[in-house]
Amino acid sequence: MSTAATPFSALAPKAINWSIALSILLILAGLFAILIPPLSGLAVTLIFAWAMIFSGITHFVFAFKTHTTGGVLWEIIVGAVYLVTGIYLLLHPLDALIALTLILAVYLFFEGVVEVVQSFQLRPRHGATWLLVDGIITLILAIMIWRSWPASTVWVIGTLVGISMIFSGFSRLMLSLAAKRALNSEI
Repeated sequence: MSTAATPFSALAPKAINWSIALSILLILAGLFAILIPPLSGLAVTLIFAWAMIFSGITHFVFAFKTHTTGGVLWEIIVGAVYLVTGIYLLLHPLDALIALTLILAVYLFFEGVVEVVQSFQLRPRHGATWLLVDGIITLILAIMIWRSWPASTVWVIGTLVGISMIFSGFSRLMLSLAAKRALNSEI
């Protein structure tokens, strides 16, 4: 029995249907995150903690692959910082969520400032106004988070992750539906 490659036309409908299903699940997960932001915020914190632990372990493994004394020492130090930070985040997820919220506010503030500055640098070009609007909205969001911090911890991370998941789900869904229409028009 010879194994022939499966033609694209046979795989495409299945892949598109899976993409549509995953898009819908992503939208539902985003709605769940918005409905219960404290729980989704803690989930993000725990995922971040595990990512830090995994990064720390990776640095330890890489330390033994490095052949210079300074490289080994540096990798061990960085790995230890990642590992200790990840474990601390796991043991104190509420404190970690509070810190992540403040870090997010600071990040959004600087992002907003950069976008406003870039909008003025791009001023004669078409679309620079959208960058200015984005920068102003980002600055307003940063100030809202910062002014209500640490009380904003309860809703910020979960809500923003939920909104991101909903928009990602909708954009993926629209792309999948467009691909399905294109595929159906070829058949």
